[in-house]
Amino acid sequence: MKLKIAFDPDLVALMQAEVAAGEKAVTAAMREAGADLKSAWRSQITGAGLGTRLGNSIRLASFPKSGDSLNAATLVRSNAPVIIGAHDTGPLIRSKDGFWLAIPTPAAGKSTKHRRITPGEWERRTGLRLRFIYRRRGPSLLVAEGRLNSKGRAVASRSKTGRGLVTVPIFLLVPRVKLRKRLDLARDAERAVDGMPGLIVAGWRTFGP
Repeated sequence: MKLKIAFDPDLVALMQAEVAAGEKAVTAAMREAGADLKSAWRSQITGAGLGTRLGNSIRLASFPKSGDSLNAATLVRSNAPVIIGAHDTGPLIRSKDGFWLAIPTPAAGKSTKHRRITPGEWERRTGLRLRFIYRRRGPSLLVAEGRLNSKGRAVASRSKTGRGLVTVPIFLLVPRVKLRKRLDLARDAERAVDGMPGLIVAGWRTFGP
C-alpha cells in the first residue's frame, strides 16, 4: 500500500510567494523611505537659506540597484559632507594657525578661485597693502588706503592728488566664530526609520498572494 500526501494549496509555492512578496515589500519600503528622506533633507537645507545648490548635494543610492531583496538598503548622503555637517552641528571655528580668522567685507570682492578671498590673494590682486588695526572691543581690522568703485569694492586710487582716497575695512579679524546650527538632519532620519515598519507591512499586503 502506498500513501501519498498532497497539500492544497501547495505550501512550497505559497511560501515562495510569501518570500517574493516580502522581498518586494522591503525593497519598495527602502526606496520610498530613502526618497522621502532625500526630499526632506533638501527642503530643510533650502528652507534654512543655504541654497538649492547645497540642497542638491543630497543624493540617494538604493541597493540592490535592480531586483528585490529582503536585505534591501538605501543610502542618503551629501556630496558636501563637511559643509552640511558644519550647519548640522554648529561647531566652533578657529583659525588654522590659532590666531585670526579673516572675514572679508563686501569691499573685498570675491575670490577668483571660487572660494572666500584671503588677505594674501587680495593684496596680489589689487596691488594694495593691508594695514592691521587692533580694536579692544569688536573685531580687529585689516584696512587699505584706496577708493571704492561703482560696485563698492576697494581698488587702487588713480588720483595723483589723493582725491577720493579713503581708508576701507577689507577684512574683519576674529579669533573664533561659532557657526549657528541651522539644520537638524537627525530629526528627519529618525522619522524615516520610525515609518519603515509601516511601509513594509503595507507593501507586504499589496504584494502578498
